[in-house]
Amino acid sequence: MSEPTTASQAEYVVCVDNADYPVSLELHKIYRTLPDDDAAAAGDLRIVDESGEDYLFSAAAFVPISVPERVRSSLRRTAS
Repeated sequence: MSEPTTASQAEYVVCVDNADYPVSLELHKIYRTLPDDDAAAAGDLRIVDESGEDYLFSAAAFVPISVPERVRSSLRRTAS
């Protein structure tokens, strides 16, 4: 499995900086992203929270990760 090269290419990211959004983002939590070329061009990511709603946050607050298929399936079921 190849690693995503940028957070905007990743399906999943980990929050590594929640200083600007301590109520909205949990440090070290895995978040699902949605493709959004306009957001990426502005340096942002479209992040899906636990309610299923998506919001824009600075891509600098996240690190892209690759997850095994079993984990990916579990995360998708949880998000449904």
